[in-house]
Amino acid sequence: MDHIAHNLATLPLAFAALLPVINPVGTALIILGMVGEAPAPVFKRLALRVTIMMMVFIVVTEVLGQTILRFFGISLPVVQVGGGLTLAAMGWKMLSSGGKEAAPTPGASDEEAVLERAFYPYTFPLTVGPGTIVVVLTLSAQATRPGWQATLLAHAGILLAAALLAALVYVCYRYAPKLGRMLPRSAFNGVQQLISFILLCIGAQIAWGGVSALLASLPAHP
Repeated sequence: MDHIAHNLATLPLAFAALLPVINPVGTALIILGMVGEAPAPVFKRLALRVTIMMMVFIVVTEVLGQTILRFFGISLPVVQVGGGLTLAAMGWKMLSSGGKEAAPTPGASDEEAVLERAFYPYTFPLTVGPGTIVVVLTLSAQATRPGWQATLLAHAGILLAAALLAALVYVCYRYAPKLGRMLPRSAFNGVQQLISFILLCIGAQIAWGGVSALLASLPAHP
C-alpha cells in the first residue's frame, strides 16, 4: 500500500503544476467573452467537448509526446516559441477587439459554429497549449521508476491529475455565464481586458523561454 501511495505521489505534483497553466476560471472568462451570450445548453455541450479533447490531448502528449516531436524533428523550445506566439497573437486580437472575439450567438447555425471551434481555439491553445505540453512532457520524463509497475503507477498519477483538472474545467466552462453574471457589466469588461493582456504576456513569456533555450543551445564562439 505504501508502495502504491509513494508512486502515486505524482498526482498532487502534476495537479499543482498543471493548475496554474490550465487556469480553468480565467480561461472560462476568456471563452465566455469569445462565445458571447449563447444559451446554457451550448455552454454545456461546449464544456463536454473541450473536456474530452483536453483529456485526449494530455494522454497523447504524456504517452507519445516525445516520440511525435522526435518524428517531426521538433524540439521543446520550438514548441514554446510557436505556441507562445499563437497565444500572444490571440491576446492581442482580443485586446484590439475590446475583449470580444465573437458577437452574441442566438441562432442555431451560430451555435453550431461555436461548437465547431471546440478544438481550436477553445481546447488548443486556450485550455491546453504549449505550457501544458512542456509541463506534461517534463512530468512524464520524471515518472520513470525502478520496475514497470512503479513507472506505470507514476504515469497513472499524472493522468489522474489531468482527469481531476478536466472535471474542474467542465464545471467552470459549463457555468461560465453564471460566473460572468456575478460581475457588473463594466467590471466584466475590465476583467476581460485584463485577462486578454495577461494572455498576451503569457504568450510572450512562453515564446521568450523558447528563444532563450534556443540561444543557450548555440555553440559558444571561441
